[in-house]
Amino acid sequence: MSDTDGKKTLGTRGGRPGQVKQSFSHGRTKNVVVETKRKRVVVPKAGSGQGQGGDPSKTPKTDPAKRPAGITDAEMERRMKALQAAKAREGEDAERRAAEERQRDEERQRRRDEIEAREREEREREEAIKAKAAEEAREKRAAEEAERSSNRQAAAEAEQPAPAVPAADKPQGKAPSGPRKAERDKAERKKPAGKTDGGGRRAGKLTLNEALAGEGGRQRSMAAMKRKQEKARQKAMGQSGSREKGVRDVQVPETIVVSELANRMAERVADVVKALMKSGMMVTQNQSIDADTAELIVEEFGHKVVRVSDADVEEVIDSVEDSPEDLQPRAPVITVMGHVDHGKTSVLDAIRKANVVSGEAGGITQHIGAYQVETESGALLTFLDTPGHAAFTSMRARGAQVTDIVVLVVAADDAVMPQTVEAISHAKEAGVPMIVAINKIDKPEADPNKVRTDLLQHEVMVEKMSGEVQDVEVSAITGDGLDELLEAIALQSELLELKANPSRPAMGAVIEAKLDVGRGPVATVLVQHGTLRRGDVFVVGEQFGKVRALINDKSERVEEAGPSVPVEVLGLNGTPEAGDVLNVVETEAQAREIAEYRQQQSKERRAAAGAATSLEQLMAKAKEDENVSELPVVIKADVQGSTEAIVQALEKIGNDEVRVRVIHSGVGAITESDIGLAEASGTPVIGFNVRANAAARKAANQKGVEIRYYSVIYDLVDDIKAAASGLLSNEVREKYVGYAEIRQVFKVTGVGKVAGCLVTEGVARRSAGVRLLRDDVVVHEGTLKTLKRFKDEVKEVQSGQECGMAFERYEDIREGDVIEIFEREEITRTLS
Repeated sequence: MSDTDGKKTLGTRGGRPGQVKQSFSHGRTKNVVVETKRKRVVVPKAGSGQGQGGDPSKTPKTDPAKRPAGITDAEMERRMKALQAAKAREGEDAERRAAEERQRDEERQRRRDEIEAREREEREREEAIKAKAAEEAREKRAAEEAERSSNRQAAAEAEQPAPAVPAADKPQGKAPSGPRKAERDKAERKKPAGKTDGGGRRAGKLTLNEALAGEGGRQRSMAAMKRKQEKARQKAMGQSGSREKGVRDVQVPETIVVSELANRMAERVADVVKALMKSGMMVTQNQSIDADTAELIVEEFGHKVVRVSDADVEEVIDSVEDSPEDLQPRAPVITVMGHVDHGKTSVLDAIRKANVVSGEAGGITQHIGAYQVETESGALLTFLDTPGHAAFTSMRARGAQVTDIVVLVVAADDAVMPQTVEAISHAKEAGVPMIVAINKIDKPEADPNKVRTDLLQHEVMVEKMSGEVQDVEVSAITGDGLDELLEAIALQSELLELKANPSRPAMGAVIEAKLDVGRGPVATVLVQHGTLRRGDVFVVGEQFGKVRALINDKSERVEEAGPSVPVEVLGLNGTPEAGDVLNVVETEAQAREIAEYRQQQSKERRAAAGAATSLEQLMAKAKEDENVSELPVVIKADVQGSTEAIVQALEKIGNDEVRVRVIHSGVGAITESDIGLAEASGTPVIGFNVRANAAARKAANQKGVEIRYYSVIYDLVDDIKAAASGLLSNEVREKYVGYAEIRQVFKVTGVGKVAGCLVTEGVARRSAGVRLLRDDVVVHEGTLKTLKRFKDEVKEVQSGQECGMAFERYEDIREGDVIEIFEREEITRTLS
């Protein structure tokens, strides 16, 4: 900064405190004007007086006579230090600006270098493209010359086939001469060295410039060259060159897209569309045609028709007939059935030496449990534990269908109950042997003989009653009789001689399915035939997938599961229905095609079931819906079997006036979409052993949707039944209070006709309803306007007394008429 700069300030007005405001010369001394917070003072310039050329850290001393008034030595020293600091900062700023300028110059130079490099690469690329174009032109001329020479040779051979022309006399053997040779030599000289070998193939390394220039690109194949030479030869010999068209077997489904039909016939799409238009069908390549039309088009093009249906996609699921030498012994599948709270799970826990019942809500089994037990003798037994509640009928039916032996558990202190009878029916329908386990014999009130006697009523004769059904008395608490039960099961399985082929593709039944957080859809599968391995592609019902993991009943991951082994399967694309059959297929495409076909069939069945077949049926259904009150609900459960059981139980609730309608049922946690559906339908959301996520809870609070959680199916069914009962209209009953006979009719001014009556029976009340009977025929029904005893208005008149009555808005009363007095009461109705 120069001394005469005059742009810097000290103080707080225009800059930092202590900055130079202005400098000027006064006599021999160059002074500096310094601005402070208080006043503007003149300070001698550093270096012009004392201290000039000395140490900058030392403050120069000034003459007190020339110092401005009121400035002390300390103040002057402080100001001089501030001046020196300002000059030091000015120097640092100058150095920083110089460094920035150098950096900008370097950046500009770098950008110029990059632009020059890009321009140089562009020029090289253009030169390479020009060289390639020249090379292609040269090759094209050479190929045309070779083709013309070949055509002339073929024509000469066709005209004079007898003597062979010597090689030295052939036209292609002559060396080119004249201008053509000069052009060829010039092109050869321009051709880059080392690019191709003698056969036209690229030689050497492939560089970046060669790749960008197109060197070593795609060339005509040998087959293409042969086809071209064959066409030229046939053209020279005057042949037509048309090939004989192959006849194909074209599969024609019920509907097919025009482009797909052309693809299967190996014909041009335009030709197929043209043929359809000639037949009178104006269609495009993306439209579908029926099988009959497609058959006509296929025959017109000369191909063979193979009619197929959509159901043929399931033919890939092979029904393998196992040979006797491939069969190996397998473990028996035992289903434990019986009435609720008769101790089925407790018996199974005692056998497994586990405690499953403590984890069940209310001590009641809500799902099908699949376990494998190894006995002391080393034999494997697979147990299925089914729920005993009345709502789980479908679960017990599935358990009976996949089982080999049914163990019927009956409590010795409770005898045969409704679900016991149902279990007997399922076992008989499935045609499987039964073993009766009489449980709770440790109780004082136990009576096993009563159980045996009650079973006789249902055609179940145990061995102690001279029958064929084995019966064992057990106690899950003390463990008595469990060894005898296992012996009975082993004996029965030996009689059945159970065998299966573990080498064939796996086939099994879905015992239970659920949507697990973190694992996705999970299905509990009991393998019946073959071996299910990790990585197998399978289709199960309307879903498909690939086995990502297999987990046994001990929560251990296994690589494969053979016959009679229950496992949890992970890797499905959706939650299957309980009871669906799992089949292993070869490819994922086949599994997807089968699943899509089954989904379409299911959708068509649902549409057909919900559609009215005639206008009369539609009107009758609409009239029926008007007279019926509905309680809509949304159901979410933890497993598919529980969902199915709850829906079936709720559908049974209701009568001709009210019913429960399940809008949506699913597996998994309650989501925000469920809340939206419930809000639109005005219905609560029922969660069975599941909870709502955070987003769903927030949405429910905002929209006012009720979420109810249950873990025992008893409570759920009872609450829904109570809510449905609230939709029933109250029953109105009439209670007759009394009778009165009209003895005389009076006319009263301002009131009208008043009947003088004698109460013959009961009581006449002012608040009750009345009917006017004439010759035992009701001529009027209404209310009383007034009830008087003498001249006083009274609330009621007892039997045998006289009174005056006037009807509300009715005056056609006569002597001898009878007035019937009655009261109405409403009774709340409930669903039984």
